[in-house]
Amino acid sequence: MEIRIDKKSEIPVWQQLAEQITFSIATEKLKPGEALPSVRELSRRLKIHRNTVSQAYRDLKRRAWLVGQRGSRVAVRERSRAGHRTGSLDLDDLINATIHLAREQGYSLQELRERVKRRLLAQPPDRVLVVEQEPGLRLLLEEEIRSALDRPIEGCSLDDLAVDRDLAIGALTVAAQYVIRNVDPLVPKGVPAVPLAFCAADEQLELLRKLQQPSIIAVVSVSEVFLRTARSLLAPALGQRHTLREFSFPMDSSAALSAADVVFADSIVCPQLKHSKTILYRLIRPRSLEYLVSAMKSYQSP
Repeated sequence: MEIRIDKKSEIPVWQQLAEQITFSIATEKLKPGEALPSVRELSRRLKIHRNTVSQAYRDLKRRAWLVGQRGSRVAVRERSRAGHRTGSLDLDDLINATIHLAREQGYSLQELRERVKRRLLAQPPDRVLVVEQEPGLRLLLEEEIRSALDRPIEGCSLDDLAVDRDLAIGALTVAAQYVIRNVDPLVPKGVPAVPLAFCAADEQLELLRKLQQPSIIAVVSVSEVFLRTARSLLAPALGQRHTLREFSFPMDSSAALSAADVVFADSIVCPQLKHSKTILYRLIRPRSLEYLVSAMKSYQSP
């Protein structure tokens, strides 16, 4: 787990740590069930106070990113499987677990197709339902999926789906992999939800580290979650040399970006900006989109 902390940043150190851990989970650099370093070990490695690490870990446990283990250790929360809550597994639960496990091990749905053919074809979905609590992030997921898949795309919050499970009927439901455990129980067993992994930001961070002169860095997005994560993720690379400016889209005026040396923008904002140094950050990892397209095709194939 690579963590970079800037103690001089205006972003609290514990918040930098917490957001970088959540980003590592969202981009699958940290896997479900993977143990994190102890408070003592991580504080020694990062040369920060133990209380700072403890505060970050407490925050992540409160937000259900991490779970406590024996002693004082913590680990990435496992993805729940249908049926585990009751202690019994029926046939549909076993099939769901098999599909998830096969994906995690690198197998395609095509390799499972013949064995689950009847169930896959029982209720073929004709649209995609994006489940995400934050409206801006949901719009981003919808946009990137729409560019890869020629199917109607709809969206709802997790709360909406919990109140009305009929929203998922006839749809292939997708959600960020770190919330899939909450979505799975709410969708039809015959069409289990597809988890989406996010892209890492290695290229963007490397670009900042190579800047020779003090620069103004702008981040523009339709999502508050996107902006909050970028704030903590970029803080160590910005240091004291560079200045960060954040803008929610739509903006009152694009003139505010004229002083920026580099602009990071999401997939909705980027095509609408005319700044010559705009850098696109795509949210969904390409292999996740490929898997989603494959999954939809497998349901539609005779």
